[in-house]
Amino acid sequence: MDQLTSMAVFVCVAERGSFAAAGMALQLSGTMVANHVAALERRLGATLIHRTTRRHALTVVGTAYLERCRDVLASVAAADRVADQLTAEPSGLLRVTAPVTYGVHRLTPLVTAYQQRYPAVTVELHLNDRLVDLEEEGYDLAIRSGEPPKDCPLIARLLQTSQMRIAASPDYLVRHGVPDHPQALAAHQLLGFAAWGDAPQLRFSRDGETVCLPFKPALTINNGQALLVAALAGHGIVVQADVLLDEPIAAGLLQPLLPDWSLPQRPIYAMRKPDRAPGARVRSFVDFLLAELAGERG
Repeated sequence: MDQLTSMAVFVCVAERGSFAAAGMALQLSGTMVANHVAALERRLGATLIHRTTRRHALTVVGTAYLERCRDVLASVAAADRVADQLTAEPSGLLRVTAPVTYGVHRLTPLVTAYQQRYPAVTVELHLNDRLVDLEEEGYDLAIRSGEPPKDCPLIARLLQTSQMRIAASPDYLVRHGVPDHPQALAAHQLLGFAAWGDAPQLRFSRDGETVCLPFKPALTINNGQALLVAALAGHGIVVQADVLLDEPIAAGLLQPLLPDWSLPQRPIYAMRKPDRAPGARVRSFVDFLLAELAGERG
């Protein structure tokens, strides 16, 4: 006989108090219930239940074995729930938070494509540049830029790496000249991102050489898209992620600067609460993002 089934029958007998009551609950004959318990006793070489005409009572071994059976059956049930979650068709509400620039230019098109594949999922995408508490604010997933702190309780999965770029409009460069070295930027109008703080600096690298350039922004804005508008208007040099600058550079609206120098990269992570297993919505969404972003790299 199947041992797990026999364990479940034994637990039912212990909880119901008799073979007959367990048989009624399980829709088994009293003989079949007795056979399951006897099979366990033969396997263990010990008596689990004292049987009398009036009542059944657990032995010392039976009492101890009952608790272990409950633990085993609970673990099996939990494993089945995990499997159900992983194989279930995603449906219901998925709440996601992400930085504004990344959310607008990269994540939103991926969300719409995801919903075409999984139409039973309703997505709420909230874009802001503050650090959101997933538990307190009821989010399922956060898309974040930068390495998570070592003591971060969330489970992080790397989606891609973003490259910072530096560019200016052709009109600005005609008026102010094209810088040929990071130090030459000191003579230019640099646009500042408020998240960089009160003392921003740029770090360039080339062939093992590093140049750190502190600067005083000509204009500081707390939104990358607004910085792009200022740069397109010829107001200064912009430093932002590739997700924001690639398209206007490709269209010739901005000209990339210092092509021999590299600015830092920033990892982009999908972060979720440390549940035992992610639900079908979270799992399918993260897997979808990974597949689509890998295709972009290819």
